[in-house]
Amino acid sequence: MAEVWIDGQRMPVAKAYPVYHKYRHQVIGMAGEADDTAIALAVESATRARTKPLRVHERYRILEKAADLLQERHEEFATLICQEAGKPLKDARTEVSRGQQTLRYASVAARTLHGEEIPVRGNPGSENRLAFTLRKPYGTILAITPFNFPLNLVLHKVAPAIAGGNAVILKPAPQTPLTAMKLAELMADAGLPPGWLNVLTGSGPELGQKLVSHPGIQLISFTGSQKVGQEIRAHAGLKPVLLELGNNSANIVHEDADLDLAAKTLAARAFGYAGQVCIAVQRIYVQRNIFEPFQERLIAASKALVVGDPEDPRTDVGPMITEDAANRAWAWYEDALQQGAQALLPAEKQGALVTPTILVNVAPSMQVMAEEVFAPLAGLVPYDTIDEAITWANESRYGLQAGVFTRSLSIAIKCAQELEVGGVIINDSSSYRADNMPYGGIKDSGLGREGPEYAILEMTYPTVVVLNL
Repeated sequence: MAEVWIDGQRMPVAKAYPVYHKYRHQVIGMAGEADDTAIALAVESATRARTKPLRVHERYRILEKAADLLQERHEEFATLICQEAGKPLKDARTEVSRGQQTLRYASVAARTLHGEEIPVRGNPGSENRLAFTLRKPYGTILAITPFNFPLNLVLHKVAPAIAGGNAVILKPAPQTPLTAMKLAELMADAGLPPGWLNVLTGSGPELGQKLVSHPGIQLISFTGSQKVGQEIRAHAGLKPVLLELGNNSANIVHEDADLDLAAKTLAARAFGYAGQVCIAVQRIYVQRNIFEPFQERLIAASKALVVGDPEDPRTDVGPMITEDAANRAWAWYEDALQQGAQALLPAEKQGALVTPTILVNVAPSMQVMAEEVFAPLAGLVPYDTIDEAITWANESRYGLQAGVFTRSLSIAIKCAQELEVGGVIINDSSSYRADNMPYGGIKDSGLGREGPEYAILEMTYPTVVVLNL
């Protein structure tokens, strides 16, 4: 049956499209194609819901209850994520656990959101005035989310939006709509009244385009490609737009690093979930005097990863989201080889499965180094000085996160100060993320910050109040 989620319930629509198991290629469900009527009803539902604002204590209790329910339904969600996203089961289980934390952090953010006093009394003529700010919800927020974290990245938008008093219209990735629909049911079971979360699914770009320009939307939060992010900004008018647009993450391995730790960590984070993570390891800069011993360790750690069926608990590297995505990654790989790169660990491809791939002799101009590869492929480059490594890392139009492996505090601080990114992770890879930290980038990696405590500030606005005493 073709359905979307509007006004607290499943609502039938005329058309549907199939959702496939990303490894077995079997249909595991159907998703509705939201039409103009569904869009209008969803906006009306969200607008109507906001006429009866949720009190702060109601918001945080709903979010806490949702976290409890997600814990109870942990395996059910993990299995669905594994199937529709092709994410290895152990990673899917981790995502569900992180989703619980995101909900709990959002609950705290709802309780602690506050304004501040403005010291206007220092201005002549304002000696008897008291000024302070209140934080208010924007209204209805459009959340557009990617396939790679179909639960936790959805919650990083939905949970702080609700915590701040906003209603949400969620447009999940067309490849992973089933998890979003299941989350909507969970939120209703947690006590979220009708209209506060509506889910509109669709297989093409038209749905998102119509929602972005809709006058009933007051703020847009998008995670996805830089190209689509630019299109959203171009069509959003004066709506605030929050963008998380990816990266081609640089990681630096200095001569004093723990090479075993660096190799195992970088292999796992370059190739786990087939590299389909915004902050996955892609560019690895290694000091020249340790290049060969690190290279040997990285190859060994990469070969130890298990590639195959994501429902097998042993699997580290499952399929890419589609065979087209795998074909694109393969084309970039072959193009790099034709330009002179060499494969220390050659790629193998079978359908949507691509094995871990390590390249050397890579040039900054190659797509595998200049763009976001979003595949299990990493380039390895030797450097002589830390200044050289930092310069190369910064020679990118992206700036989300970077990783640095070193035992030197001065090197660590130097990298933290000079790397042009939103996050610098010391002695771990660029892909480390705690769900309560400010997460976001600069340059073509986007605008704004996620993490419930920070996202709730992005999703509310200050009103200044001045009392003439």
